[in-house]
Amino acid sequence: MGDVLAGIHATWEFASDSVLIRFERGIRAPKLFQALRERRIPHEALESVTLTPGKRGTVVLHAVPRPGADPLMEAASGQLKEVCDPYRLVLPAERGTLAEYYADELRGALVPHASRPADRYLVAAPDAPLNFKAYDGKAAFDGRQVTFRWFWTGASSEKWKAGDQTFPVAALSGVEWRSPDVFDGHLRLLRREPGGFPGQADRDPAAVVFGLGYGPVHESLPFAAAVLAAVRGGGGPSIPHQTVPVPAGRRDPADIAERIRHLGELHRAGLVTDDEFSAKKAELLAEL
Repeated sequence: MGDVLAGIHATWEFASDSVLIRFERGIRAPKLFQALRERRIPHEALESVTLTPGKRGTVVLHAVPRPGADPLMEAASGQLKEVCDPYRLVLPAERGTLAEYYADELRGALVPHASRPADRYLVAAPDAPLNFKAYDGKAAFDGRQVTFRWFWTGASSEKWKAGDQTFPVAALSGVEWRSPDVFDGHLRLLRREPGGFPGQADRDPAAVVFGLGYGPVHESLPFAAAVLAAVRGGGGPSIPHQTVPVPAGRRDPADIAERIRHLGELHRAGLVTDDEFSAKKAELLAEL
């Protein structure tokens, strides 16, 4: 192949062994596309290819990934809205004939065992380091371990009692991502050996919960995919999970400043008393 097919919000560049998807970063493009920027999809990662009529005079070229081939889609587990599906290319209907040509070309490039689940990830996950702000804490992943730092204003008493958490990739068996678009959205780390924590995400020190403006799809889903890929690709022996508190000492000044800003918002809203504000602010400043 070697040609380019430009659609709405994305451009597909066809190579002999893969499709390079470049996502637009315009204001109307889904934020997930803007975060992903571009993805190379090997032909062996695809299960099927369809071309169907779309809405308002468009056609949709859809390359369906094989189960287990893409950590992003595995983490999403069918929860993505159709408009945010990175495997859909929407084109004006007048380009339908050209789209059908490329659909046929892709179908001809599928591997003989395309209907079988992949035995490994074939599409690269987003690169670490990654981080995002959840409702009850800040999640960070450096490629080797996941860290949760709790927000005093959002974390449950169970999480404050457990303290900030660090989870080595080798101690994890997977990731559970529940979209922030639903009521109980969260990201939970699945441990190789259960730690006996409560089932509710807001009480589980191995989970962060989402909320309005917290843990949006374009931040939390790539994060979940990167962790999932590291867990599946890490190999090595299975080791018991250990919840490792973040060592005391000097903290990131930007993190402290964010906590103080959030605390101030609650104080101005009358949800925190003057004494509580002064005491907690002093505690935070002492961590610098």
